[in-house]
Amino acid sequence: MFYTLEMPTEVELHPRHFGPTMRKTLEDKLTKEVEGTCSGKYGFIIAVTSVVKVSEGVILEGTGHALFKVSYSCVVFRPFKGEVLDAVVTQVTKMGFFAEAGPVQIFVSSHLIPDDFDFTALDDPAYVSADEEIRIVAGAEVRLRIVGVKVDPTEIFCVGTIKDNYLGVIGTQ
Repeated sequence: MFYTLEMPTEVELHPRHFGPTMRKTLEDKLTKEVEGTCSGKYGFIIAVTSVVKVSEGVILEGTGHALFKVSYSCVVFRPFKGEVLDAVVTQVTKMGFFAEAGPVQIFVSSHLIPDDFDFTALDDPAYVSADEEIRIVAGAEVRLRIVGVKVDPTEIFCVGTIKDNYLGVIGTQ
């Protein structure tokens, strides 16, 4: 699920950036530091949408750098148990397959794949339906439901299933 949040952080700026373009440099550095990171509490920070507030800088002794407290608005992605996502299969193994939905990696165990799918490793590793019309291979697009979420301080891991109505392969490469 995508959310917009206002989050605080601190940004350190080198003295050479002091001057008329300091605000722009501060915003660029903030974007570079936080976009693409993961906060276990809030999720993956997808994009900084705006800088809400910048405090006056505090000069750090010894270095001359300035430390700014910055409050920014951003778009975050955090998956929840029970959520249905479209994902791209990245790897297929006998144990199941891995898929990516944006920045999150999801594992779908072979026990959470419909019973009429069998694993084959002849050409490319794949799960193939009994009628051999549907193949789950690397690059295939699947619709899955999240059945478990493990949150670490810097990463989010998910377990999914395609063993339900309206779930499964929705496109191939």
